[in-house]
Amino acid sequence: MVKTLHVEGLPQPIRLIRRRGARRLTLSISRATGVATMTLPPRMPLATAHAFAETHRDWLCARVEAMPDTIPFTDGMALPYRGRTLRVKRRDGRGVRLDGDTIEVGGAPEALPGTLERWLRAQARTRLLARSTAHADTLGTSFSRIAIKDTRSRWGSCSSSGTLSYSWRVILAPDGVLDYLAAHEVSHLREMNHSQRFWAHVNTLRPDYREQQDWLREHGPQLHRYGRTG
Repeated sequence: MVKTLHVEGLPQPIRLIRRRGARRLTLSISRATGVATMTLPPRMPLATAHAFAETHRDWLCARVEAMPDTIPFTDGMALPYRGRTLRVKRRDGRGVRLDGDTIEVGGAPEALPGTLERWLRAQARTRLLARSTAHADTLGTSFSRIAIKDTRSRWGSCSSSGTLSYSWRVILAPDGVLDYLAAHEVSHLREMNHSQRFWAHVNTLRPDYREQQDWLREHGPQLHRYGRTG
């Protein structure tokens, strides 16, 4: 169970993490989610953490208020998709289809958000499966399956059982960024670490990986705004 700390005047609780090896309190706010997290040593009293949060209340409030607004899926919205900006348009009928610079979403107006997200997830799965398979073939390895999620703290992961997990939101990024993410996780099939050998595998698959990393670091948090209602 995740423990939280409530401070009067803050619009949301602070997530608490006790970390072995931590020697001092640290406080951060996720650019992707706006969630405040406090890391503290294992035996530090909660009263100390609360006093620390009280001292930094104005800073926390300012950071939360500065977070960009969410962008729900709606008829007529502009949506990034594979490096392009497309216009979402509801239409009669069923299914989702691309028509030039438009994503046409069939169905009732109230069904549009769910229909569009399911389609984006399916597109992400198709492309990530294809690129993961290609990269695995290049490195002479294989994975057991891929999982498409909506993680906020990381874009992808590789388990010891060979499952590659990805955030569906990478389909909103340019194709090169998605391809780098697949290359990164597939490289973990060879090296379950971030050693020089790991980065050598990534470089084999995506020699421009630093450029893609920079894009994801700078623009990735904005992709978490889409499809959320608050």
